[in-house]
Amino acid sequence: MSGKVFLVGSGPGDIGNLTMRAYQLLTQAEVLVYDALVDSQFLELVADTCLKLNVGKRGGQPSMKQEDIDRLLVEHCQQGKKVVRLKSGDPFIFGRTTSEIQTLKAANCDYEVVPGLSSALAAPLFAHIPLTDPVLSRGFTVITAHEPERLNWQVLAQIDTLVILMGGKHLPRIVEELRRQGKSEQTPIAIIRWAGHPEQEIWSSTLDEILSQVTPQRLSPCVIVIGEVVRLRSFL
Repeated sequence: MSGKVFLVGSGPGDIGNLTMRAYQLLTQAEVLVYDALVDSQFLELVADTCLKLNVGKRGGQPSMKQEDIDRLLVEHCQQGKKVVRLKSGDPFIFGRTTSEIQTLKAANCDYEVVPGLSSALAAPLFAHIPLTDPVLSRGFTVITAHEPERLNWQVLAQIDTLVILMGGKHLPRIVEELRRQGKSEQTPIAIIRWAGHPEQEIWSSTLDEILSQVTPQRLSPCVIVIGEVVRLRSFL
């Protein structure tokens, strides 16, 4: 009996953002390996007999090492199980899915990647912020600020709209780097915390004021949007 691993994106927040394909797989799963950011609603979709394994993967919280997660997927797949690896957002947007796929391929395990709605796209929408606009934003760039020292801030400061994931605790560094590269202090910024969840919070300000309104250490998980399109929120 051959097993299979499904690398599934849960989308952001509410269960209503789950794709039909993901819903179907969850109801059929024999093993569920899920991240800490995945909403508890999703756990109610799986059968009572399904083995549920929380591997963490939330910033600042205890998490299983990635190589251990990789081996876990292989182990249950080789036992002939239908394994769902459930990730928040989309598996290929900063989801470390490549490592899992490489390990599965090396072990000759069958797998399938199932897309999900990324918070990079959904969070601004929940906050009524369009990422593009004919005048204010001809395009946008999505980055992770997990390692801000590795980013090219000179280039990023020239982009109309920035969408930043995993940047809550690095907000002071983000603001400092953009201002240093000539970004106007009056550039609008919005922070969407727990996007798509009932406890969603939104802060709208400018680069020179935002740090006086929030506590960076308490923003995770959040999506940061920087650019003139943030001003459209009050109209939309």
